[in-house]
Amino acid sequence: MNTPQILCLGEPLVEFNQTPEGPFAMGFGGDVSNVAISAARHGVQTGLITRVGDDPFGAALCDLWASEGLVTDHAARAQGEETGVYFVTHDASGHHFTYRRKGSAASRLTPQDLPMNALQTCPIFYASGISLAVSSSMQDAVIEAAQRARAGGGIFAFDPNLRVALWPLEVARETTHRCMQICDVALPGLEDARQLTGLHDAKDIASFYHELGPRIVALTLGAEGVLISVEGTQRVLSGHRVDAKDATGAGDCFNGAFLATLLATNDPFSAAEHANMAAALSTTGYGAVTPIPNLSQTRKALEIAQRA
Repeated sequence: MNTPQILCLGEPLVEFNQTPEGPFAMGFGGDVSNVAISAARHGVQTGLITRVGDDPFGAALCDLWASEGLVTDHAARAQGEETGVYFVTHDASGHHFTYRRKGSAASRLTPQDLPMNALQTCPIFYASGISLAVSSSMQDAVIEAAQRARAGGGIFAFDPNLRVALWPLEVARETTHRCMQICDVALPGLEDARQLTGLHDAKDIASFYHELGPRIVALTLGAEGVLISVEGTQRVLSGHRVDAKDATGAGDCFNGAFLATLLATNDPFSAAEHANMAAALSTTGYGAVTPIPNLSQTRKALEIAQRA
């Protein structure tokens, strides 16, 4: 059995993304799956804790993970159950999501499905607010997995990744704040964090999350870049100007690249610089997965940017 350096828990999804010509192109998504693929493309052995249906969509996801070299020992195929799907539409205000995931195979994941031995030896365990919101049993599994990973000396990385379509804002706020109390690396997006904290200024938000518990806060600012804060030392990295087409999954790309680089360098500021470029590159194509760059592509783009 392969030993992943990063384990991600959540719900993978099949994506149907509206193209400029009008039709929907099939792809793949689900935030934790995106993060896992990003981390793997940036050089780290990464695995998933999840369940998919025994339908064609579940099979397609398994084929994708195999092609990306992910560890799937803990990604179960559930007989008679269905894989969740979602649709992405675009207009002048941005991209919008419509989900068909209720009762999915992943939503039935429980703490009994957790690979306790793998969690105890894994350097990083990752989950998100979506993982918490999908179902109460998955929420219990996230908390149990985070505690088990930390007890084994690993760190818990968490993105609150707010989806008010999945749960009310007040419930999301209370639950994600509680999760932040056992979190080591916080990876919030600015707009989500503004809703969850009631604060507006990025530096105030980073300080707020530090007070809850995380040592590292990487607050993504969309096209404006990222604020990286380590135990109160804050630095803003400007966004890279690219020919952006679709921001779907850019935050997930950032998270995977950040965690992979953090493992490689143990330098949060270097990890943020690397992930900031990776996220920018991921917006230059359509869909959540296909445009995610690999390690060499990100490094080359950084070298070009630094010479400019």
